[in-house]
Amino acid sequence: MPSLSDRLKALGVDMGADNLRSGKDAPPAKKYPIETILEGERIDTPYGEVFQVEETFPHQHPHGSGTLELSAPLNLVAEWAGDERIAQHTPPQFAFIDTETTGLAGGPGTYAFMVGVGRFEGDGFRLMQYFLRDPAEEPALLHALEHFLAPCETIVSFNGKSYDLPLLQARSITNSAPFPLQNTPHLDLLHLARRLWRQRLPSRTLGYLEEHILQEKRTEEDTPGWMIPQMYFDYLRSGDARPLKGVFYHNAMDILTLAALTNHIAHLLADPLDGRVEYALDLAAIGKLNQDLGYLDQAAHIYEHCLEQNLPEDSRRQTVERLSMLHKKRGEMPLAISLWWQAAADRHIYAHEELAKYYEHTEKNIPEALRWTESALAILSMPGTPFTEKLQWEDSLKHRLARLQRKATKE
Repeated sequence: MPSLSDRLKALGVDMGADNLRSGKDAPPAKKYPIETILEGERIDTPYGEVFQVEETFPHQHPHGSGTLELSAPLNLVAEWAGDERIAQHTPPQFAFIDTETTGLAGGPGTYAFMVGVGRFEGDGFRLMQYFLRDPAEEPALLHALEHFLAPCETIVSFNGKSYDLPLLQARSITNSAPFPLQNTPHLDLLHLARRLWRQRLPSRTLGYLEEHILQEKRTEEDTPGWMIPQMYFDYLRSGDARPLKGVFYHNAMDILTLAALTNHIAHLLADPLDGRVEYALDLAAIGKLNQDLGYLDQAAHIYEHCLEQNLPEDSRRQTVERLSMLHKKRGEMPLAISLWWQAAADRHIYAHEELAKYYEHTEKNIPEALRWTESALAILSMPGTPFTEKLQWEDSLKHRLARLQRKATKE
């Protein structure tokens, strides 16, 4: 497969090292240059010119059902991300970033030909898009990006940990340029979105979340992401920047969605029971997140609300199990036992085992412990029982049964 350098050379683009560093000896003027397509400007840097498009939105700018402003605490978000600094930073210290590249797979030959970044300034949200009219302008783009990000202390992206930031770092190293995001706290919303909406939504792409979580519908101007790399190569070949207008729109919408989605998630996690969470499946996922982070009281409270709603059967079973184990961990055995009885009536093996353990070790009631163990084994022996369930439970239950039978003979 030809490298990016080979493809650019085939298009007549000079990829010499001196040209890349200085931005000089640019190719002939384009037939439809980007300056005539979009209201942007060429800015000078020590490394030559770079083209930028700038737009400012009010903090309260509506994006679907939400706004851009960060108006909820980020404590739980920061804990999930594993960096408490995220919760300590103010909105003007956040930067939202998304790149458009010459290859969706990444790699050392991939360029970020457009970098969109947004940050809060005063009463507005400033969105900046830097664009490579020619690959030789890359050092100038990196310099301008570094300047824009200077006040920012936390980066927000969507899959940026795996893609955008490693790519920008690699391009900075290639150009002997400083990387402005080294050791910067990073909130990657892709991974958090998977935790929150994996059970309910068939897709967790940014565009899908924008439409189904924020209720924001893009216009026909949008360009699908998979088309964008080839569109840039077509632009380099033809000099016609007109089709790229949709790419700028796509990138800008991604940045606005990042800000609005961050605010939306912050509100969900800060107060999940304020009526903002519409679906019980989402509430259950927030409960599990609280449980994993050690907020057991909050998790139990959320689970209880989930069970009052219309949960799918599998999710209801999981929620009952999680809630019962939280009660057990907190020493609330009557509440746990009540849930185990309900689950045992629905033939859930874990509930039989928990009741057997309770009667054996707490109540010292060996006959009752035997009864629950034998009942569990009877369920496993029924036709239609999944093999995986037998594999998970049968050996341990048989071992428990043998031990209880020995204890019973000694009484």
